[in-house]
Amino acid sequence: MSVRTPAHGTAPGYVFLAPKKDVDQAGPLILDDRGQVVWFDPLSTHGVTDFRVQTYSGKPVLTWWQGQSDKGIGDGHYVIMDDHYRQIATVQAGNGLHGDIHEFLITPANTALITVYREIPYDLRPWGGARQGKLDEGVVQELDIATGRVLFEWHSADHVDPSESYEPLPKDATPWDYFHVNSIDPDGRDRLLVSARHTHAVYAIRKSDGEIHWRLGGKQSDFRLGPGTRFAWQHDARRQPDGTVRVFDNAASEPGKARSRVLVLRVDEGRRTATLVRSFIRSPPLLSTSQGNAQLLPGGHLFVGWGSKPYATEFDRAGEMVFDLRFGAGRVDSYRAFRFPWTGRPTTRPTVALRTDGDRTTVYASWNGATEVARWRILAGPDAQHLSPAATAAKSGFETKVAVNSDAETFAVEALAANRRVLGRSAAVDR
Repeated sequence: MSVRTPAHGTAPGYVFLAPKKDVDQAGPLILDDRGQVVWFDPLSTHGVTDFRVQTYSGKPVLTWWQGQSDKGIGDGHYVIMDDHYRQIATVQAGNGLHGDIHEFLITPANTALITVYREIPYDLRPWGGARQGKLDEGVVQELDIATGRVLFEWHSADHVDPSESYEPLPKDATPWDYFHVNSIDPDGRDRLLVSARHTHAVYAIRKSDGEIHWRLGGKQSDFRLGPGTRFAWQHDARRQPDGTVRVFDNAASEPGKARSRVLVLRVDEGRRTATLVRSFIRSPPLLSTSQGNAQLLPGGHLFVGWGSKPYATEFDRAGEMVFDLRFGAGRVDSYRAFRFPWTGRPTTRPTVALRTDGDRTTVYASWNGATEVARWRILAGPDAQHLSPAATAAKSGFETKVAVNSDAETFAVEALAANRRVLGRSAAVDR
């Protein structure tokens, strides 16, 4: 972890990432503003995305997707974990389909909006392909989390012709991923905003009948696009509280463009115009060829995950960078990045390790995921039944190192809150 712009005047909370690709361990990761680990859960798969805090049944939870992913298409499930880091639900796609990496959004009604990729037979001769070709269509599902019942399902092939795609037809027998759905966002009571990377368009879809109310961008845009509003290969289209639409513009294949950006667009549905309100660009700029997102924070700040580039940046209301982090080295990325307040209370015990040198003992204390620890109390004695305080030290990063002048045989640590309340105690460890 390398903090490039130290945090100053940022919104409250921790940084949420899910590093993947060329990493020794992949999994959901919480960091503080110094790049120190707060909580990490190494998974048995390198397929993990979309790690964030959401609300389920009125309580804050951690959520993510995990499974297998190939060429940006996933086959897996969604995890919901409580503030004690206990898995309380697993969500699967319905109707025999497989949950995809791109979206797992919990609504206030305790339903989940998810993306699915479905391979179907399709006559591809109009585009130079085979009569018995294959198409990957984008599917949107809304599920009741408690029961798994499918409440709404929409298929792109029923509504969006492949001629809208900018993605070339594969030269082999690989299914044509012509649509590539990558975000879903509620837009009022009866509409969803759906982003499709390969058509360069955002679709407003009516849930009542599945019809497309309008297209923003792409080859058949229903809006006149003003200066600076065109986007390409985009991700993460969201309706903001003030009515504007926010889009992460990858601009991955646009001639003459060497930077990705976040666009805030005023979409006038009456006049059918789209105008640029503002854009956010990192300095120096990055070109993210895939993935990416933006999150609106308190005070008008914006937190941006740069997708295929291993960076996360926070901008203030004026567009100035108030935090910038690089994570990993080489071919490492995180599909999205977020900032959230979070209080974690693990059911595990604190951990202690020792290193001894004569009468001097160095104690190492840590507690994965415990966010309320302010200080560590070192306990020492002849055995586990006779321990007494030997030192205290302020918590320093994920693992706190404390030197103790003691030749005691046994040590333990206690985690203390800011008010000195004992939050947890480790097992005793002998020298």
